Amino acid sequence: MAESLQLSTTAYEQTWLFASHMGDPKAAFLLMFPLTYFLNRRTGVAVVWIAAISEWLNLVFKWILFGERPYWWMKESRLFEKNPPQLQQFPSTCETGPGSPSGHVMITAAVWWAMMSSLASSIHSRTGSKLAAAFPYLFYSLVLVAVGLSRIFILAHFPHQVIGGLLAGVLLGVYLSRSVPETHSLLFFLRISAGLLVGTLVFHTALEKMGIPLSWSVALAKKWCSHPEWVRLDTNPFSSLMRACGALIGLGLAQSWKPGGWSLPWAPRALCLALSAMTLHHINRFSLPGAYPVVFYALFFIKYTIVPQVVMLFIPGVVHFLTAKAKKD
Repeated sequence: MAESLQLSTTAYEQTWLFASHMGDPKAAFLLMFPLTYFLNRRTGVAVVWIAAISEWLNLVFKWILFGERPYWWMKESRLFEKNPPQLQQFPSTCETGPGSPSGHVMITAAVWWAMMSSLASSIHSRTGSKLAAAFPYLFYSLVLVAVGLSRIFILAHFPHQVIGGLLAGVLLGVYLSRSVPETHSLLFFLRISAGLLVGTLVFHTALEKMGIPLSWSVALAKKWCSHPEWVRLDTNPFSSLMRACGALIGLGLAQSWKPGGWSLPWAPRALCLALSAMTLHHINRFSLPGAYPVVFYALFFIKYTIVPQVVMLFIPGVVHFLTAKAKKD
């Protein structure tokens, strides 16, 4: 299927790469979160909450299911030595974690469900039309198809891993979007984050003690990636854990320091969105040292702790101060 996609849709290569990029878990925190937060506060909080929980669950599933990735499996299996498929790798191909289920599809399905269901509800309440309210769900379906096919196109996942991620993501989105921690205390988020972190480390240690080496996928990624520089530490399962835990603590800090957030009219909110997008873009571009994994993970944790505070606290606070001062003058 990957070979067929690559050969028949070569002209759309950049489109597939863009779809894969939009399905990246970090896109939920760096792109979807600020966009939704300044449109609807509850939905913005839901995006961070659902993305963090979904990413953690995806990590646990990956460690349990031991899914291969196509770009190394076709070499390791030795089934294609006589007739090797005409396949190409890309910079986003060489992820180091196990492949099942697809994290891109699972987290996208969960997060976008919260976004599209909220949009559909808003459209229905304004227009009273069920047909108009169905368009967000149609768009949601198209996004999932595009992300899923893009992951097969770049050799990151098998079709069954994409389908598994889709089903798990939709179920998580429906369930988690029912109860969003808008008013919970910082202690709640600290407990959740600590529970996820400690529970994962205990689970990891237990599997290692049982003789199950969880670093097997990293070794295969380094062995079969066509460009060594494409194997990045930020695709490691522990990076997913640090991102989820950091974002949850950041969400708790932002809500505890300014309960309810800043109340801003539409024009200042649009300015907040632009400034937040610029700030998060530069935070994402900031390169972390990878020589020492422990240092990298600690800084990665801090990086995503900052993200909710930038969007919910710092940027709106500055804009509120400047607009209030201008109005006073």
